[in-house]
Amino acid sequence: QVQLVESGGGLVQPGGSLRLSCVVSGYTSDNYAIGWFRQAPGKEREGVSCIGSSAGSTNYADSVKGRFTIARGNAKNTVYLHMNSLKPEDTADYYCASRWGWRSCGIRADEYDYWGQGTQVTVSS
Repeated sequence: QVQLVESGGGLVQPGGSLRLSCVVSGYTSDNYAIGWFRQAPGKEREGVSCIGSSAGSTNYADSVKGRFTIARGNAKNTVYLHMNSLKPEDTADYYCASRWGWRSCGIRADEYDYWGQGTQVTVSS
C-alpha cells in the first residue's frame, strides 16, 4: 500500500518561507516521481512542481519559478518543496502525489496514481 504524508504547512507572512515535506512509503525502491499540487478555495487543482526518479529531472509552474525548489532528501523516501518569497496568492492546500517508474515528471494531476491528504499553507499579514 503506497502512502504519502505531507507536513510543514502553516501561516506565514508575505515574503516568508516554508518547507513542505512529503514522506512516501510502500514502494520497493525510490524509482518514482513526485509532484506537488495546490488547490485554493473555489479554484481548480494546480500543478506546482515535480521531480522525477532520475536525478536532476524537475519541472515548475511559471507562477513559482525562481521562488520554489523541489528536492529529494537524504532519506530517499522524502521529497521537499522549499517555498520562498511567498505571496498571498500561494495560499492553498498543498498535496504531493506519486507515480511509479517515471524518470522525468510532469505537473498534470491525471499523471499521478497516489495522493496524500494535503497540508494547508496560508500567506497573510
